Amino acid sequence: MYKEGKSEGGEMMKARRQYLFIDFEFTMPERNIRMKEFFPEIIEIGIVAVVDNLVTEQFSSFVTPRKFLKLSERCKSFLHISQQQVDKGMSIYELIKKLEEFNKEHYETSIVTWGNMDMKVLRHNCLEAGVAFPFNNAKEIDLSMEYKRFFGDQNQTGLWKAVQEYGKEGTGRHHRALDDALTTYNIFKLVEKDKRYLEKPEPTTIGDRVDFSKLLNEFA
Repeated sequence: MYKEGKSEGGEMMKARRQYLFIDFEFTMPERNIRMKEFFPEIIEIGIVAVVDNLVTEQFSSFVTPRKFLKLSERCKSFLHISQQQVDKGMSIYELIKKLEEFNKEHYETSIVTWGNMDMKVLRHNCLEAGVAFPFNNAKEIDLSMEYKRFFGDQNQTGLWKAVQEYGKEGTGRHHRALDDALTTYNIFKLVEKDKRYLEKPEPTTIGDRVDFSKLLNEFA
């Protein structure tokens, strides 16, 4: 559904449809070690912006954690991210400012993520940093749940397993934010294509089923 607004000439215009495919990578503690007051912090962001079915921007950056500055060995090993990379990243405040740039008022915006953790962590990071959540007016879509419902799976499927079930391969390397955002976008396109394919066609009329010109020729 489009939002309507007025142009400078007073004419009604439709808001453009924008999808933001977002993936974050987070900090994680060492296994079997309790860190007091630990919470996951965003350390990498990947965004693919799609407006009216066209990719308009791709953005990727490391993000410096604010609370727990030193990455765990488990985090560095699992994500293949170094301490030096996050030390040179943008701050959480710069990240929020960048996200706000995507949330344009004249766009009908939907945030698409694989799973619900990305938006949960973003909300919590905003709260801890004392800044406003940048997507209050946007629709949020958990594509992993849509995929689960669409295919009737009992369990949620991992991002790269889902794309492989389509006979495709993920983009780049798994657990790199922009690559995962691009892979989410590719799965979204595949699912939307299947949805359109499975939509019930309009019932045919007798005129569609019978070629009356051929029928009349037989009786001529």
